[in-house]
Formats: sequence, C-alpha cells, structure tokens
Amino acid sequence: MVAFRIGFTPLACFLALCIGTAQAQQQPPAQPAPPAAPATPGVSPALTIMVVDVQQLLQNSKAAKMVRSQIEAKRSEYAKDISHQEEGLRQERDTLQRQQATLTPEALNAKGREFQQKVNDLDRTVQSKRQALEKSNADALEKIQQSMLKIITAIAKDRKVNLVFQRAELVLFDQQFDVTDEVLQKLDEDLPTLTVEFVQPAPITPTPAPALATPAKPPAKKK
Repeated sequence: MVAFRIGFTPLACFLALCIGTAQAQQQPPAQPAPPAAPATPGVSPALTIMVVDVQQLLQNSKAAKMVRSQIEAKRSEYAKDISHQEEGLRQERDTLQRQQATLTPEALNAKGREFQQKVNDLDRTVQSKRQALEKSNADALEKIQQSMLKIITAIAKDRKVNLVFQRAELVLFDQQFDVTDEVLQKLDEDLPTLTVEFVQPAPITPTPAPALATPAKPPAKKK
C-alpha cells in the first residue's frame, strides 16, 4: 500500500501598530509669559492583542473538513490504482522466476531489465501522484487561509487591535483575548463549502527497453 503525506503551511500572524504624536500649543505673547512648560512627549496607544488558534480553524471549519474529505477520497483512488499495478508486477515477477530454468541467460537478462524498468516507472508514477495531491491540498488550504486572514483583519480593525498572535506561539494567555470561535463562525458563514481543484499528476513516459547488443559476426573464412 502506498502512503501519501499532506502538509500545509500555517497562516502567518500579522502586526499592525499605530503610534500617535502630540504637539505642544504655543502661548500668545500678550503679557510676559511664565516659563514654558516642557513639551509633552508622544504617547503610544495602549497595547491591545488578539489570539487565534489557526490549527483549530484548519481542523474544524466546514471548508477544511470538506477539503480533507475530498483529499482522502482522491488518496484512496490513487492508492487503489497503484496497488493494482503492484499486483500486476508481482505476478510478472513470479512468472519470470518460473522461467529461469527455460530461458537463455541473454533472454532472462533482457526480461529482468524490462521488469526493473516497469518497477522504476511505477515509482515515478507514485511520486507524481503524491506531488499532485500535495499541491491540490496546499492550494485548497491557501484559499481557506486567505478568507481567514480577511476575517481576522476585520475583527482586529473593529476592536482596534494592534497585535495578533497564533495560539501555537503562546504558552499562557488570558482566554478573553481568544477570538477563535468568532473567527470560526464567520469563516463557516463566508466559506461554507470548498471544492478542491485537483492538479493532474505529471504524465510518466515509459522508459524504453535497452536494445540487446548484437553479437559480432566472426570474419568470413578466405577460400
């Protein structure tokens, strides 16, 4: 059985920090002015943060579950096809082993090389399908992440948040800063379904069998 591995790239956190400055007002020169007070330095706004569990969103959102289901179905389809080809190669190998006593060494070597090329072609097919599946999964997750980022940005703007953390980056934090449930609700509303656009595996051109060397003819005898 051939195994496929999917991964995805976690959504990067974003930072938006706004700093305001204050300006000192000048007094009109009507009467002798008292000593000028020192200018008030610029004051940064209070730090406001949000925490989002991206992994939970990619696990529990409706779109993510739908993508996972489609990827698993395609994985099973590929695995079934590859298993069928592996079975055919096993039968060909067994047949070749039974023919060892009846074939000439040259014919046996030729069939052995041909069989090995078929094995190599199947390995290339497995790699091609794995890469196509990984690309399809990554493209689908990217669409979810883009929608997720828009929602997080809107919530941060509405709450005047200037710093957003991923849950995985933190050890301890106050749960009141966690907006994962709110993001999940809006994500399910904005992206309730998602159809995976599967990338076609790269076609594999069968490796041509090497030509057998033609034995050199002995020189003709002179009469």
